[in-house]
Amino acid sequence: MSFAHGGNDVSNAIGPLAAALSILHGGASGAKIVIPTDVLAWGGFGIVAGLMVWGYRVIATIGKKITELTPTRGFAAEFAAASVVLFASKLGLPISATHTLVGAVMGVGFARGLNSVRAETVKEIVVSWAVTIPVGALFAVFYTWVLTRLLSCVL
Repeated sequence: MSFAHGGNDVSNAIGPLAAALSILHGGASGAKIVIPTDVLAWGGFGIVAGLMVWGYRVIATIGKKITELTPTRGFAAEFAAASVVLFASKLGLPISATHTLVGAVMGVGFARGLNSVRAETVKEIVVSWAVTIPVGALFAVFYTWVLTRLLSCVL
């Protein structure tokens, strides 16, 4: 799952930066992007730093709060999620490894019966998914507006 996560979520994080760097270095928008190794390394470093600082909370939610996991169920969830994420990566689809893993953990819970999944935790997760997409878009609009204004003053 870690390999699958690196193949997709790190790519999601680095993609916009790589495109911006390519354009700054004279590349055309939409052209093939060559990603410098140091940019990939910084992306990996960012993932590790985020894991060290905030990851324990997500680990606790996925590992303990959705459903009871045993080694077999944990392996089944990880293998299912990794399969989906790797397939999506091969197709070039930017998906969330975390969302996929949450779905897989819910799946092993549902395999034991609908009451084996904590509905309150799932509700909180789904609400967070529904909120983060529009909030991310609004922040991007704001930051784009601010940066455009700042750069127009400097240049």
